[in-house]
Amino acid sequence: MLYRQILAAQPDHADALHLLGVLALGGGHYDVAEDLIGQAIAVAPRNPIYRSNLGNALRQRGQLDEAIASYQQALALKPDYAEALTNLGVAWKEKGRLDDAIGCYQRALALRPSYPDAHNNLGNALTDRGRLDEAVDCFQQALTLQPENAGTYYNMATARLKQGRLEEALACYQRALTLRPAFADAWYNQGNTLQKLGRRQEAIACYQRAVALRPDFAEAHYNMALEWLVLGQYREAWPHYEWRWRCKDFHSPAREFPRPQWDGGPLAGRTVHLHAEQGLGDSIHFIRYVALVAQKGGRINLECQPQLKRLFQRIPNVCQVVTTGELLPEFDVHCPLQTLPLLLGTTLESIPREIPYLYAEAAASADWAQRLRGAACRLKVGLVWGGNTRNINDHNRSIPLAALGPLAQVPGVVFVSLQTGDPAEQAKNPPAGMPLLDWTQELQDFADTAALIANLDLVIAVDTAVAHLAGAMGKPVWVLLPVAPDWRWLLAREDSVWYPTMRLFRQAKAGEWGDVVARMGAALGQWMVADRAIG
Repeated sequence: MLYRQILAAQPDHADALHLLGVLALGGGHYDVAEDLIGQAIAVAPRNPIYRSNLGNALRQRGQLDEAIASYQQALALKPDYAEALTNLGVAWKEKGRLDDAIGCYQRALALRPSYPDAHNNLGNALTDRGRLDEAVDCFQQALTLQPENAGTYYNMATARLKQGRLEEALACYQRALTLRPAFADAWYNQGNTLQKLGRRQEAIACYQRAVALRPDFAEAHYNMALEWLVLGQYREAWPHYEWRWRCKDFHSPAREFPRPQWDGGPLAGRTVHLHAEQGLGDSIHFIRYVALVAQKGGRINLECQPQLKRLFQRIPNVCQVVTTGELLPEFDVHCPLQTLPLLLGTTLESIPREIPYLYAEAAASADWAQRLRGAACRLKVGLVWGGNTRNINDHNRSIPLAALGPLAQVPGVVFVSLQTGDPAEQAKNPPAGMPLLDWTQELQDFADTAALIANLDLVIAVDTAVAHLAGAMGKPVWVLLPVAPDWRWLLAREDSVWYPTMRLFRQAKAGEWGDVVARMGAALGQWMVADRAIG
C-alpha cells in the first residue's frame, strides 16, 4: 500500500499516518485508527481534520467525553469547520444532550446550508425530541441534496412511524430497501410497520429477511416469534421466542445460575428450579406447566414474585416456593417458566388446559362468602379496569372505571372491585347507578384476591393478571382486548385457547371501548335473563 511505502521511507509523515488511520476507521478497526491518527497529531498538532477524525475513532470506541474534547479542539483551530460541528452534534446526541446536538447541527447548516449529513442528523435529533414535523422537513432537505441516500429514507420512515402515518413510513422503508437491499434494520422496521397495519404474514417475511442478513438480530427473531404466536403457529414460534433474552430492551434480563438450564428430558429424581421471568400475569399463565414438569420424574422448586408466593404454595408437586431475591434452595437444573412450552413441545392442539390449576384457601374463601352474603343481588361481578401503569402497553389495555358505567344498567348485579394499584382510586367515585363494593385495601396478595374471586359469579377485566387468575381458577371471566392484542389471545375469536371459561371482547377500532362495553352489557343482560329462567 502506498501509504505504508511512504511511512517506510518517512515514519513521521503526518498525512500518510492520518490516511491510514482513516482507512482503519472505515474498516471498523477503531483502536488502530486511534493510534495512527494520534501519531499524525503528534507530528502536526494544529491540523483540525486530524483532530476531528480522532474524535470519530474515539466516539466509535464509546469514549464520548474524549471524542467531544477532540472535536472541540478541532473547532478551536477552525471555528467554521462544519464537519467537526456535525460530528460534535452526533457525540452530544449519543450522550443524550439533544439540545446541544441540535445547536451544533444548526451552526453547521448556517455555515453550509447544502450539507446533507447535517440536515439528516438534525432530523434525527428533532425526531428524538418529538419535533416530528420539523424532522420530516430536515429529511426532505437532505433528500433534495442527496436523493439516493437509503439511510435518510430510513430516518424519514422512523419519523413518519412516530407520527402514526404508517403508509408513508412503509413507503420510505420500501424506498430505502430499493436503494440498499441488504439493509437489515430497514427490513426489521418495515416488518414492525406491517405488523401495525395488520399485515402479519408480510411482517414475518420481513423479519425473516432481516435474520437472513444478520443471523444474530435478536429483535427480529423475537418479533417474528410474537407474530407466529398471535397466529397460533406455536411450533415455528417457540424457538425464536428464546431470543428474547438477547434483546436490548427486553424487560426481564437473563439471569446467571450455578447450574445448567434444563433441556426438557427426564429428570430422574433431580430437582428443577422453575423461575418467573416477566409479569405477574405471565407467571400465572405459565405456572400450569408444573403438572407436566412433574411427569418428568423430578422434584420442583419454584421462584416467583412476592405477590404470588402464598397462591403458588398451594400448587401440587411443588416442593418449595421462594420469592425473587430470597436465598435459593439447592437444585440440579433450572428453567424460566416461558421456556417450558418450547421444551415440552406445546402446539395449539396440545396446550395444557386442565382447569382449575390454581385454588383459593378454603378458610379465606369462607370469610368472603360470609361478607358477601349481605349483598342483595342475583349476580356478583368482579371488576378490573386498569393494569400496571409502568407497563409500556398499559395505555392500550387500560380504561377508566367510568367507561364501564353502561354495565350498571343491568338490574340485579352488584359489582366488586378487584382493582389494585393507582387506578384503584377511581373506585371511590363509581359511575352513577353502579353498586360497587370495594375491599381492595384488604387484598395483600393474589391469594387474597383468589379467595374473593372464588365467591363471585363472573370477573370482567382488562388484560391483566387478575384475568389470568380468574381463568386459572376456572371462574367465568370476560376480558376487554385492544385492537392489537397480546399474542396469547390470538385473532378474531371470542374464546381463549388457554382458559376454557374465558370470553374475549375485542375492540373494533383502536382507542374506542364504547362498543366493547355495550356488547358486554348486552351479554350481561342475557346472563341475567337466563339466570332468572333457571332460578
